[in-house]
Amino acid sequence: MIDVTLLREDPALVKRSQISRGASPDTVDEALEAERVRRAAITAFEELRAAQNAHGKRVAQAPKDEKAALVAEAKQLSERVKAAQHASTEAEAAANLALSKIENIVLDGVPAGGEANFVTLRTHGEPPVFDFEPLDHLALGEKLGAIDMERGTKVSGSRFYFLTGIGARLEIALMTLALDRAMAAGFIPIIPPTLVRPEVMRGTGFLGEHADEVYHLADDDLYLVGTSEVPLAGYHMDEILDLERGPKRYAGWSTCYRREAGSYGKDTRGIIRVHQFNKLEMFVYTNPDAAEEEHLRLVEMQERMMQDLGLSYRVIDVAAGDLGSSAARKYDIEAWVPTQDAYRELTSTSNCTTYQARRLDIRYRPDGGKTSPVATLNGTLATTRWIVALLETHQRADGSVTVPEALRPYLGGLEVMEPLT
Repeated sequence: MIDVTLLREDPALVKRSQISRGASPDTVDEALEAERVRRAAITAFEELRAAQNAHGKRVAQAPKDEKAALVAEAKQLSERVKAAQHASTEAEAAANLALSKIENIVLDGVPAGGEANFVTLRTHGEPPVFDFEPLDHLALGEKLGAIDMERGTKVSGSRFYFLTGIGARLEIALMTLALDRAMAAGFIPIIPPTLVRPEVMRGTGFLGEHADEVYHLADDDLYLVGTSEVPLAGYHMDEILDLERGPKRYAGWSTCYRREAGSYGKDTRGIIRVHQFNKLEMFVYTNPDAAEEEHLRLVEMQERMMQDLGLSYRVIDVAAGDLGSSAARKYDIEAWVPTQDAYRELTSTSNCTTYQARRLDIRYRPDGGKTSPVATLNGTLATTRWIVALLETHQRADGSVTVPEALRPYLGGLEVMEPLT
């Protein structure tokens, strides 16, 4: 959640942030009122409890002939304390609910508006031009024996697939290249659990407006994660971190699951929008003052991967209404997909400032003093969807696909993926 002190001291700033996201500014007034009621309820409870303690001492020291009356008063006071405690608990829950409706404060310069209001920061490379009719990634994948959608649907339903042969090898190569680069940049590799408790999913901000995207196992009350950002954020939940030697950086390799609710009829062909995929996710805990610099560092690593894989792309500054509740700023990198004649998102990189850390109680000690929330950041370095852009960009007239040089060492030196005969 947001900083309550900031909410009290500068509600106008919080309202501007909500408006830029397309949310109602009334949530700010509601949260302020709920916070006022919470503080008043806590004060009333604490005053009554103090009176109860003082009265208990009087009872213990009172003469025998006065004790009966004082004990009767004590019982009445006890009932009032219980009622005040109940009111305090209810006020606390109401305040938390009101605060949860306020999303992270967007950073200065983030474009206002929704999905279509992003700002293009830069483009790299020219979209490929072919002297033949290019095939889409699924047709290429089928020729190469790399993607089997038909059997994926037979086994699991729509939006599932098998990566087979060179397709499976290509994904492992991509992920391993990304992991090697993350490790070279100081990231600790982690294979996290992909089922998490509600408090972790809620703490990262995924049980708000996007809750319908998440698979829930009701019998176990566990959630399947849509990104290893979730378990990596929960990794240090309820801890005080030592950031004296710099940020803590992790690279999570995991399978991810998304219901793709609301995407009926969109990207039904191929592996662009599917229910299950693999991803190498970078996650950083850092001093809040260093968060924006760290954000740019993550984007630089992603761009280097794109360039070395020979992909044409653009970097966009995502508009406030398309950020998601936790992000204060998000940069997407979209690669050119030739048969769609469009850029499609391959990576997202978010600066969540202290929003997730406040919800998950992850702190550090600035200069060894009082604890304060850390900042968290996340960004994708490779995922299954990258195969789409790779196959389409590097295809040849005979249906073969050139392997980018950066990937060749991870495929035993293979230079060209050939169609099956």
